[in-house]
Amino acid sequence: MFRYPTDRRQFLKLALAASTMPLFPVFGFGEDSSDDRTAWYRTAKFGMFIHWGPYSLASVEASWPIMTPKPGGISEAEYCDLHKRFNPDKFDPQSFVDLARLAGQQYMVFTTKHHDGFCMFDSAYTDYKITNTPYAKDIVAQLSQACHKSDMPLGFYYSPPDLHHPGFRDTTKLAKDNWNGEPTRPEWPLYLDYMQLQLTELLTNYGPVALIWFDGLHHQEKYGGVRFLDLIHKLQPRALVNDRIGVPGDYQTPEQFIPNAIPTKDVSITGVDASVQEKLKRTVPKPEDFQLWETCMTINNTWAYNIHDRDYKSSEFLIRGLVEVTSRGGNFLLNVGPQPDGLIQPEFQDRLRDIGAWLTVNGESIYGTTYGPVQNIPAIRTTAKHGKIFVHVFDWKSPNLELPGIESKVTSARLLDGGKVLKFRQAEGRLQIEVPAIAPDAHVSVISLTTL
Repeated sequence: MFRYPTDRRQFLKLALAASTMPLFPVFGFGEDSSDDRTAWYRTAKFGMFIHWGPYSLASVEASWPIMTPKPGGISEAEYCDLHKRFNPDKFDPQSFVDLARLAGQQYMVFTTKHHDGFCMFDSAYTDYKITNTPYAKDIVAQLSQACHKSDMPLGFYYSPPDLHHPGFRDTTKLAKDNWNGEPTRPEWPLYLDYMQLQLTELLTNYGPVALIWFDGLHHQEKYGGVRFLDLIHKLQPRALVNDRIGVPGDYQTPEQFIPNAIPTKDVSITGVDASVQEKLKRTVPKPEDFQLWETCMTINNTWAYNIHDRDYKSSEFLIRGLVEVTSRGGNFLLNVGPQPDGLIQPEFQDRLRDIGAWLTVNGESIYGTTYGPVQNIPAIRTTAKHGKIFVHVFDWKSPNLELPGIESKVTSARLLDGGKVLKFRQAEGRLQIEVPAIAPDAHVSVISLTTL
């Protein structure tokens, strides 16, 4: 087994050496030239999350089988040996990027290291990594090159918990006994130095980094997150950071659910606990009160590849999810878990293509928009930008669609699908639009309103 340096001076020497590595030029994501680091992200709206590692061989979730093991499940020893036969020889990084583009996704986030500690990049500070597998090549390097070649912003998921590192926990015990980490042990500062070294590698060896997606789990204050924010801002000033390392980030990250109202800065909404959304006000907030957010979601029920999980969300569900998220000002980070051979399964590809086909027609109503003026009406969702309001109709009823709450004067209405101009009447705060008998889109039809 790899022996981690146990002398803190040695760690600090390594950290100093890493911090002097040559930096890549700062990349201005998107076309916005303002100082708003989040401008490209607010415009993008839709991204691809990728959970991938040796765990795909066993069709089990990333890390959790050894954190909360189930009777009859994979043992910790078996899980930790999976990398010895991990050989995704069909992996083609350009095909990942091309699929994301086809789906209409505007950025990608890749799991460089999950809680199990296995690195999908060639870190100099551990041997528990992709280059010590039969595959023997740096996955992150290949995906980074493909993304940069295609002008696809790439972010890195990096787990602060690391069940493999003896500084994070006493590894003579089973992970189920101490997977939250042991910050009171004298080895803890060594682990934080290790984190700094690895983040420095990711921020200096792989070109422009769009964002760092931490996943600190419980008691995140133990990581001293300010230290790592400072490191990121120094090495990649344009990179965004999420909210899962114990300090406020650039955006918040609910998981596997869509908030039922527009998130605001007075409510912290992150992780899997959907009950926090009960604190949200079901009103349209002022722009200065809005909280930037992103929900991450799986296409089936698992983040990692699982041959047994056939419970796929429908294309309509996912398209409507994207609309729902966007109508409340958020971003939608939709996950794929590649197979152990490096391919993305056809069921995922089919759904991503369906979303992309819908966006080809209706993307104007998603990209670059924010939450719309009409909320809390079950049949519709609205988004808005630059003198336009987009009405997404979930429940199409002819001959008239009635909308309350649009105060701006409407000057025209048209269908995005086909461009048909629609007649309308506006009076006393209500808008009535004459619509065709048949919805132009089977999933979500969109009406574009031009306003003064």
